[in-house]
Amino acid sequence: MESSPEREPPATVEGGDAGSDAGSADSQNVDVLISDEVAALQELALRGSWRTIIEKVSQARSFSLLRYPHEHLVYLTFNAIALTKLRRFTEAMEDIESSVENLDSPSYRYEAFPNIYPNRKGSMVPFSLRWIHALLPTFLKSPDSLDRLYLLLNFVRSRIDAEKDDDSSSRGRVWRRREELVIGTIISIHSSQKEFGVCLNLLRYLLNRDRHNPYLLSKLGYVQLQFGDLDEARISFNLAEKLILEKKESSVEDLNLVGRNKALLYMVGKDYVSSIREYDQCIERDASDAVAINNKALCLMYLRDLTDSIKVLENSLERVPTAALNEMLVVNLCSILFNSSIFLLTLYDYYNEHFHGIQRISDCGICGVEYAKF
Repeated sequence: MESSPEREPPATVEGGDAGSDAGSADSQNVDVLISDEVAALQELALRGSWRTIIEKVSQARSFSLLRYPHEHLVYLTFNAIALTKLRRFTEAMEDIESSVENLDSPSYRYEAFPNIYPNRKGSMVPFSLRWIHALLPTFLKSPDSLDRLYLLLNFVRSRIDAEKDDDSSSRGRVWRRREELVIGTIISIHSSQKEFGVCLNLLRYLLNRDRHNPYLLSKLGYVQLQFGDLDEARISFNLAEKLILEKKESSVEDLNLVGRNKALLYMVGKDYVSSIREYDQCIERDASDAVAINNKALCLMYLRDLTDSIKVLENSLERVPTAALNEMLVVNLCSILFNSSIFLLTLYDYYNEHFHGIQRISDCGICGVEYAKF
């Protein structure tokens, strides 16, 4: 099924929350206080060089290169994200909790350092740090994982309310995108716990504000499929497709969304051949579409073509390693390889039992037959 990217930790660090009070909060408008070294960390994050980031942060801390309070927070954020990307969740949480007692502490506001940050106000805590702090309990299977995310959602909504007098401002749009990000993660967790009613309520809240968002409509369709409501899911997908095709210019991302939605309906209906055809078109448009690659491999597995299923996943890791090195994709590859090995061992045991020895198997030519052909 479709992967859930909402729970992935961010690859870049955005500016502090002060953007809602002064200056821009958009990550593309990097604050002038961010040094060239931090910009280099940003580039390393975009390339996925997580171990290098950890080394650079460690060096900066060891040699006391961090002079200003906001630099400590930014480096802490990069370190926590890098550790999370490397699945070192406990270390990431310990680093945050040992460095920061309370993200809303007055000591992390620009007003607390008027000599260093004149004429600035608001929090200097990057939103990415708040986000990773709320997300880590999910990976650690902590019982308070949803609590932290809902607290973060309340914080984001308070910022949106602060910008409601200027709803069209860039800062307001940034905070609304952040709200969608947090709600998307909450939906993902509720969905994994089969609490689909909560998922529907949250999606309808977002759709009431943005009824013409094809991505939200697609997510609604995914939840409806979880309910087993194929007809309503088809309606949601068709409406999303109509909105995309009505655009003057549809991006590859938009077209692939339509293609994946169609493929998913075929997949649910067990028409795996048609589903593979749709996924092939998505991959042709974007070779790094990890969802299409993963789901195509699953369809081939359902068709008992384990050889081609493995080839699809292995080839993607060779062609687009950065995009294909996705947890779900790698886990599925390992599962398919494991299942195929069990099949071969079972076949070996069967023939060994019935024909009294491996030599007889070779004589029968069984070893030369691909397992996917049985």
